[in-house]
Amino acid sequence: MNPPAPKNPGPSLESIQDLLRVAFAAAELAHSPYSKVKVGAALVTSDGQVFSGCNVENASYGLTICAERVAAVKAISSGATRFEGIAIASNQDAPMMPCGACRQFLVEFCADLWVVVQGREGPRVQSSLGELLPKAFGPRDLS
Repeated sequence: MNPPAPKNPGPSLESIQDLLRVAFAAAELAHSPYSKVKVGAALVTSDGQVFSGCNVENASYGLTICAERVAAVKAISSGATRFEGIAIASNQDAPMMPCGACRQFLVEFCADLWVVVQGREGPRVQSSLGELLPKAFGPRDLS
């Protein structure tokens, strides 16, 4: 007997490469005058739409918003709330995983989101949001 297929098996290699191209292009638009770290994200919805975002820093660091949340807010404000996955790219050598705030923000919309992260030169890392944020607090905890 074959094991059941995962709920969200993730993208094909071709899709990953396409999404990373979008994420790297978005990173070029980042406003990061303080850290000089440029991050881009490409969020794909369950119906195949792609929304990109870049990090936007602020002199008051707490007001900085990450690329992942920019992409998600663009999607949500366009009416898309069902996500499949996200590709994240940066100008740093090694992959930069999404921060805790972004993980918590994204789990609201897709607990089994696939995540692909790549830096300028480092290895590509693939994971699921569930692996990155085990035992997440979510909407089900409020009922």
